[in-house]
Amino acid sequence: MLYPLLQAAAYTKDFAAAWAQLGAGVGAGLAVIGAGVGVGIIGSKVVEAQARQPEMAARVQTAGLIFAALVEGVALFAIVIAFMIQGKF
Repeated sequence: MLYPLLQAAAYTKDFAAAWAQLGAGVGAGLAVIGAGVGVGIIGSKVVEAQARQPEMAARVQTAGLIFAALVEGVALFAIVIAFMIQGKF
């Protein structure tokens, strides 16, 4: 799957731009994967905490939503930086 992208980057006339676009795409993909893993871990720990102490469910849920929003914000920032490197933003 990555091999055709590498071939296309190698055979273009503007090597720097081609590699920058490839790096931006890979960086954006890794940012999304990292955000997905982070939100998944936060969600699982929130559910575990709510199961252990049901009386604290509202406070734990609020904290979990705040942490998930922070993780998504970092991922969005990484994707914007990747698009800026690519030159499409």
